[in-house]
Amino acid sequence: MRRSLLPALLACAVAAACTGSSGASNASTGGPQQNSVGAQQAGVYSAADRSPAPSLSGRTLDGATLDVGSLRGKVVVVNFWAQWCNPCRAEARNLNAVYAQTKAKGVAFVGIDIKDDDVAARAFQRSKQVAYPSLVDPDGLLLLKFRGKAPQQPPTTLILDRQGRIAALFPGALTETQLLGAVQSLASEKA
Repeated sequence: MRRSLLPALLACAVAAACTGSSGASNASTGGPQQNSVGAQQAGVYSAADRSPAPSLSGRTLDGATLDVGSLRGKVVVVNFWAQWCNPCRAEARNLNAVYAQTKAKGVAFVGIDIKDDDVAARAFQRSKQVAYPSLVDPDGLLLLKFRGKAPQQPPTTLILDRQGRIAALFPGALTETQLLGAVQSLASEKA
């Protein structure tokens, strides 16, 4: 009898783990839920639930310097990725599509390539035709700035509002529809 329960218990544990990062708003407050380590769950946050994003700056894959703070006044999509991450590969076309559809509306995209080799990461960007810049984060230090606010593995996408606050979080790979809806909603907010 115990042996037959083990597969069922394992299946339940796996299902709970896989669905734990895709939660939505807290039903009682309308705000984002928090997981067991304090990181907020997926979705767009009400203005009252937004907190300032940590500073993000450094060298990009093409050798330029970028300070995300210089983009204040725009909605900024920040995507943590790595070329060795299969879900990152799958979502790249979705990010490209939303970038192309929204860049004229005051929306900026910044990738953050974590724990990766520059040569392989640049090859990934070329093959996926990524048109926006990516900061290099070989030690994961930029990602660590979001500890308690976002999952610490790729892919993870955050959207900053025009005031530089974390306005949305999407752990895991995104569909074009998910990202486009959130970006359009935030881009329509007054500054």
